[in-house]
Amino acid sequence: MIFFELYLAFLKIGLFSIGGGYVMLPLIQKEAIETHAWLTLHEFVDILAIAEITPGPIAINSATFVGFRIGGFLGAFLATAGVITPSLVFMVTAAGLLSHFSQNNWMEAALKGLRPAVLSLITGAAVFIGRASLLDLASAAISAAALIIFLKTRIHPVVILILAAITGIVIYL
Repeated sequence: MIFFELYLAFLKIGLFSIGGGYVMLPLIQKEAIETHAWLTLHEFVDILAIAEITPGPIAINSATFVGFRIGGFLGAFLATAGVITPSLVFMVTAAGLLSHFSQNNWMEAALKGLRPAVLSLITGAAVFIGRASLLDLASAAISAAALIIFLKTRIHPVVILILAAITGIVIYL
């Protein structure tokens, strides 16, 4: 039963997440913490941190880690399959139809409406993660420094994450 619930939960997340992985985070949080109580907030934030630093899209990595935490390898497979199924079906369908609708005014208008909503969902995910991650002045300083470095330099985000991890080891050990 848990495997079916995992697949359906992540199928729903994949189906209603337009805009990419960061848009999915509030939905994953709702399903994994509030609806099914599979994870605590602390576990969810830890999974997000690991999903962010591992190669691949954060939504797929998060689904895989949550699924593994709940149901081992089969859980990881089913959660990942659930979250990618809608995108796979949509992209195969859209690829065939895109040339017909690329200049359509209705499509362009719909996309103009979706873009700000996607931004709002990403911002909401950032606020949610910030509330769970900014535990003290040191974590706020690490966050602020990482943001400034990211916005003001050309340093690769992986280097910023490595520096933040090293800083966390120095400060918190």
